This record gives sequence, C-alpha cells and structure tokens, in this order.
Amino acid sequence: MVSTETRNEAEEYLGQVPSWIENLAEPAGDHSWKLMRDLELEETDLSAREKALVGVGVAAAIKCPYCVYFHKEDARMEDVTEDELAEAVNLASATQYFSTILHGTEVDVDEFVDETNEIVEHVKEQRAAAGAD
Repeated sequence: MVSTETRNEAEEYLGQVPSWIENLAEPAGDHSWKLMRDLELEETDLSAREKALVGVGVAAAIKCPYCVYFHKEDARMEDVTEDELAEAVNLASATQYFSTILHGTEVDVDEFVDETNEIVEHVKEQRAAAGAD
C-alpha cells in the first residue's frame, strides 16, 4: 500500500496509477515508487536513452516479460532503433554467457582483475598510439 501522496504523484507522472503499485508492501511502498521515480523518470547522469537501453539489457538477462515490455517501450520513446534494442539484448546475453563461464570454471577473481587491468592498459596504449598518427 502506498500513500495518497505517492498515488497522486504516480498519476501525475504516468497519467494513471498502475495496478502493480498497489502490490508494494509497507513499509517499502512509498520508497519503492521514489526509487523508480528518481532513477528511471528523473534526470540523472545517464540520459533517458542510455537508461532505457540498460533497462532492456537487464530485463532480457533476468528474463522478465514485464520488464522487457516496459523497457522496450521506454526505449522506443527515446528513439532507440530496433537494431539498437537487439544489440542491447545481445550484449546482455554475452555478459551472462561469459559470467556463467567465469563462475562455472571458478576463475580466480584476483587474477581476473589483474588480467583485466593489464588489458585496459594495453588498449589505452594502443588508442594513444593510434591517436598520435
């Protein structure tokens, strides 16, 4: 259950109070709405377009049909193309794929961090050299 203030605010932002808001349990109801409002609907360091693409990728990875639908529609409102939506889903898939391999083969985290840092340094050097040309 959410407060009247939260119901009114949701209606102002969304044009209605979505039915799922009634499923937000106390004491987290108002807080849950504010989390969505502040991170997804308000201006943040990420653009609305970037947030929509992140949402699509995460929604696909967690296999949530509600989230996939919501975030794809959100992305389309931000002029994300169908090709970009597909790429976001593919990136999420690749991340999940390699995460499964890393966890399943029990790659040492410290070694992974060290290797990644070396790779980042190498790529930075390559980019700097290419920029000097």
